[in-house]
Amino acid sequence: MTFASIDEMDVSLEHGSVYEHGWQSWSPTSTYSMSQISPRPEQGWQHLMRFRPETPAAPHGFQAEGLLVVDPGTGSPSKVYTARDPRQEVPSIRAQLVGNRLVIAADAPVTVESTAAGIEPALARFGGQSTARLGAGAPRTAPTVWCSWYHYFLDVTEDDIVENLAGIDSHRLPVDVVQIDDGWQAGVGDWLELSGRFSSLSGLAARIMDSGRRAGIWVAPFVVGSRSVLAREHPDWLVGEAGWNWGQDLLGLDLTHPGARDYVWSVFRRLREAGYDYFKLDFLYAGALAGRRYADLTGVPAYRSGLDLIRDAVGSESYLVGCGAPILPSVGLVDAMRVAPDTYHPTDAEDEQRRLRGRSCVMARAWQHGRFWVNDADCLVARPSFAARREWAQIIERYGGLRSASDRIADLDDWGMETTRRLLATAPPPTPFPPGP
Repeated sequence: MTFASIDEMDVSLEHGSVYEHGWQSWSPTSTYSMSQISPRPEQGWQHLMRFRPETPAAPHGFQAEGLLVVDPGTGSPSKVYTARDPRQEVPSIRAQLVGNRLVIAADAPVTVESTAAGIEPALARFGGQSTARLGAGAPRTAPTVWCSWYHYFLDVTEDDIVENLAGIDSHRLPVDVVQIDDGWQAGVGDWLELSGRFSSLSGLAARIMDSGRRAGIWVAPFVVGSRSVLAREHPDWLVGEAGWNWGQDLLGLDLTHPGARDYVWSVFRRLREAGYDYFKLDFLYAGALAGRRYADLTGVPAYRSGLDLIRDAVGSESYLVGCGAPILPSVGLVDAMRVAPDTYHPTDAEDEQRRLRGRSCVMARAWQHGRFWVNDADCLVARPSFAARREWAQIIERYGGLRSASDRIADLDDWGMETTRRLLATAPPPTPFPPGP
C-alpha cells in the first residue's frame, strides 16, 4: 500500500483541529486538536473488527477512511478531503505533523475542497452535497423499537419476547417494532435453522403483528462463524478473516459467489415471508473485506451488491438498519445506520459503563442524520442497574434519531419507565439535527 502526498499547510498547534472519520459504525470518529493522538488498535482482532482490516494504522498523526477535514486554526480556510466515489473506492487519508505543517497523504485519489466554515459546517455541507450524488433519497421516518439485546444478550428466548410484548401492551409504551436480537439462530451463518430457545419465527411474528406492531429481527448476513455448517460445507463461499466472536473465528462471505448470493437472498425472503419487515443488519464490515472473490470485484462494490440483494429479497417497504457497517459505501442502501459501537457489554464494570464508549462517535456523526439516513445512536438502557443511564438518556434525547429501548419492561423503575415512554414518544423527524452541542 502506497501513500502519496497530496497537500500540506501551515497549522496552529494551539487552535487547529482535525476531523477523522472511521471506516465503519464501530470505528473511532471524532475531532481532535493537532497535538492529540487518535485511537489505534491494540490487538489484531480490534484491527479486524473496529478499524479497516486491510489498511495498516498510521504510526503517527491521523488516519481517516474516505473523509478527513482540517481546520488549520490560522485563519486560513478549512479543507475537506473526500473519496471521489465511495461506492467504488474509499481511500485511506493520513495527516501528519511535520513541525508546524500538516502533510496530507492518501492511497487513492481524493477530492479536495476549501471552505471558510469550520469543521461542523463543512461536514454538514459535505453531507448535503453528497446525498444526491451518492443516490440517497430523503430518509424515511424511523419506527420506534423495543430490542431484546441489552437485557438478554445471547440467551434470549421466545418466552422472553412474549413477556415483553405483554409488558409493552400493559404499559401502553409507544413501540412500533418488537425486534428479536442475536440468539434466535442456530449459528452465525446458519440462518435457516433456529436455536433451541425458539420454536417458530412465523408464529412469533404473528403474535407481534396481532398486537398491532411490526416484527423485527437481527441478522449478521455477511459474517460466518468458523464452526458453522455453512463454513464446513461451503468453504469456497468465504473471503478472509473477519475477527473473533461467539467463541470462534469469523470469516467474510463472498457476496459475488452465485451460491452465497442465492443463500443470502433465500434467508431474507424466508424471514420476510415469515412476517418480519424490520431488519437490523450487523457485522456488515465482513462483506467488504479485501480478498479473492468469485467475481472480479473489490470489497466495496461486492459489499454494496450484497445490500442490494437483501433489499431485493425483502422489498422496498422493509426497514433496513446497518450496524458494524462501512459508513460511506452504505449511503443510499439502508434506512438507518448505527453510528457508534455498543453502549456497553455485559461484562462491563460500573466504571466502564460510565465511560459511554459510543458518545464521541454519536456526536461526531450527528451531521449524517437526515442527510444520509436516520442515525441510530444505539438503544436506550434505562433500568436502575445501568450505572450511566441518566447520561446515556441525555445523549439519546439529543442525538438519537432511531429511538429504541432495550430493557426487560418488568425491570424498569418509575424513572426508567417515564424516560423510556418520553424518549420513544418524542423521536425526532428524519431531518438534520440543529447545530450545536
